[in-house]
Amino acid sequence: MHIPPMNVPHKLLKELTYSFDLIRNTLDTWYGVLSINQENIGAALDLNAYGLLFPSKVNFKEFTEEDKEVYRSFQGKTLKQLTDLMMEIGVDGDEDRLTFKRAFILYIQMSFLSPTTINKVSPIHMPPIFCVDTIREWNWGGHILDFLIKGISEHILKKNSLMVVSML
Repeated sequence: MHIPPMNVPHKLLKELTYSFDLIRNTLDTWYGVLSINQENIGAALDLNAYGLLFPSKVNFKEFTEEDKEVYRSFQGKTLKQLTDLMMEIGVDGDEDRLTFKRAFILYIQMSFLSPTTINKVSPIHMPPIFCVDTIREWNWGGHILDFLIKGISEHILKKNSLMVVSML
C-alpha cells in the first residue's frame, strides 16, 4: 500500500501524445517506431491480451438493484478512499472479499493501468468490477489500449478545436 505516486511530467505526456500515430497505433521515437497493440501491452504488463473486451460503459438502467448499489458505493471515490477501504475491510465473508476485490481492481486501474487526470473513480473504470469472477479471462491489453486511444484522440480533438476557434 506504500506505492509512491507516479509523477510523470505533463510535458513528457504531451510529447508522447503528439508522437502517437492513431491510424497505425504506433509511437514514433528517436529509437524507431514502436507498435502499440494489445499483445504488446499485455506482454509488457504480464496481462491477458486475448478474449473479450470489457464493455466500454456499464448500462445503469439494466442493472439489478444490487448492482446499482455497488456502482453507487464506488462512484466518485478517490484513491485515498479506496486505500482506506481496502485497509479497513475484513476478508472473513464472501461479500467482504468481493468488495475488497472490486476496490483493488479500481485502485490498480486508477493508479497504473488507466489513470486519469481526475483522482476519482470514473465510469471508464467501472465495467471490470462487475466481472470479478472471471477477471483473468478478460482482455486487459485491449482494455488499456482502448483507454489510451480514446484519451489521445480526445486530447488531439480538443487541441484542434481550440486551434480552429483561435483562428476565427
